[in-house]
Amino acid sequence: MALVTTVAVSFVLAAAFGYCADRLRLPPLVGYLVAGIMIGPFTPGIAADSAMAAQLAEIGVILLMFGVGLHFSASDLIAVRGVAIPGAIGQIVLATLLGMGLTTLWGWSLGAGLVFGLSISVASTVVLLKALEERNLVNSPNGRVAIGWLIVEDLAMVLALVLLPILAQVLGDGEAVVSHAANSHATPASGGMDVMLTIAMTVVKLAAFAALAIILGPRIVPWILTLVARTGSRELFTLTVLATAVGLAFGSAAIFGVSFALGAFFAGVIMSESHLSHRAAADSLPLQNAFSVLFFVSVGMLFNPHILIQQPLNVLAIVALITLGKSIIAIGVVLALRYPMSMALTVGASLGQIGEFSFIVAGLGISLGLLSQEGHDLILAGAILSITLNPLLFWAAGKLKAMLGKTAPTFVATHGASKLAALSRELEIVKARVEEKESQQQLKKQQLVSMFPLFSQVDEHALEELLLLFRPDSAEPGDKVIRVGERGDAMYFISAGTVEVRLEAGSVPLEAGAFFGEMALLSGGLRTADVIAVDFCQFLKLDRRDFNMFMARHPRLRTVVSDMARERKQMNVVRETNGGASE
Repeated sequence: MALVTTVAVSFVLAAAFGYCADRLRLPPLVGYLVAGIMIGPFTPGIAADSAMAAQLAEIGVILLMFGVGLHFSASDLIAVRGVAIPGAIGQIVLATLLGMGLTTLWGWSLGAGLVFGLSISVASTVVLLKALEERNLVNSPNGRVAIGWLIVEDLAMVLALVLLPILAQVLGDGEAVVSHAANSHATPASGGMDVMLTIAMTVVKLAAFAALAIILGPRIVPWILTLVARTGSRELFTLTVLATAVGLAFGSAAIFGVSFALGAFFAGVIMSESHLSHRAAADSLPLQNAFSVLFFVSVGMLFNPHILIQQPLNVLAIVALITLGKSIIAIGVVLALRYPMSMALTVGASLGQIGEFSFIVAGLGISLGLLSQEGHDLILAGAILSITLNPLLFWAAGKLKAMLGKTAPTFVATHGASKLAALSRELEIVKARVEEKESQQQLKKQQLVSMFPLFSQVDEHALEELLLLFRPDSAEPGDKVIRVGERGDAMYFISAGTVEVRLEAGSVPLEAGAFFGEMALLSGGLRTADVIAVDFCQFLKLDRRDFNMFMARHPRLRTVVSDMARERKQMNVVRETNGGASE
């Protein structure tokens, strides 16, 4: 029962401590980490299965990376590229160098210093979004820049996860390479050539994977999603989304030798190109959240709280480097790029913490033998304390902005004003495009209900499903759309043009907004009339299988259609009796 016990205890304690953290106005993530510490091997009481938790955490990493890719917006990143790309790269480089410098003073190896520096250089997207949402800054230019900045950081860390195993051969086993070369009567240079060959092969594999993902992915994955969405099964759609995420992550690792994280990220990016990406995100979010919680709990289980007592000065140095050092670097970089002080302060406060990618990089460093358990504990301590202190950074940023507005009003008002105006215009264009895309989809639904009022019986989700189920069809004047005596294979909704329903006693025209062909589908019998186009017609066609499936899920709509069909049949009988006809 190790799996059940680990999951149950993790969820119960995470829920309890997460709620307590929220009441203390801290991110729930802090509570999840504390829950992990409580059931870890370093604290008394319940000790969960660490190995089992680590495997569950791997799934959490996959789903976290999938979520990052799914919400990755190339248009947003392009809009803020002028500050986000150079700013994030510069901040990562400087923060990594500061981290390496600090660990050099502690006597750590170069490999350990690199892993440590990379771990503290990247902030938590989860914590950032929570902080921005609480302050209504998500859609502001400053908030969009901060999010774009973190997207660049995430992409950089994805690359780091790919390259660290290669660099480990140099940073961790450099002496072994030289020793091996001497024993085999080869030169150290040949050992270096082996490392370069390994790097080259990895880059080739990565390029091949990226090419397949970029070229084939956007063609295949959206097609599969649409195909599954047309079944109308929500659980099958959710399963397909998760199968794509986990399957691509596993396949990329097994075939191309890249990390689970990179495969999952590309799966999210590919799926984000589909018009069903918002639904995929909504359906997969509960499972992402659940396994993300297990990920943070498992990270907490690895933390030894005794490090706070054994090395308090080291912990304080790390916290100062994360909260103050990174923030000052970010503020300086933003101002150097000639953007406003308000943006610099927002970005600086946003980056004064570390989170999920820090844990992933640190965990990889341990598995590669680059980072010690002591270093891992220090990174975890820095993460927990920096996340806890992050709201204070936003408070301090607000106070500093107000103070500078009084002491240096000209500088605050003019520095970077032109660049901010240009950025705001570009973001408005991006926002308008997104809203136009969303409004077009919404307009299609409204037009569907407006043209065919019977669809007012179903909800927004069902209308979206209908748009997927409909197949466009057309007819020219004189074309026979339906023949009497045929087996009913579809129901037709007229979006443009006019048709005539012909019976022995005469004909009746049907114009745009009408529908026909439902009687044979409802009764299971044969067609009872010819339907001929008298104009250039456009139809929305609902095949028999899709008709039966959709009507079974929406009995109210089926009742409406059945009642209308019964009325039509009665009218046909009356018209035939009186010398007329109607379909």
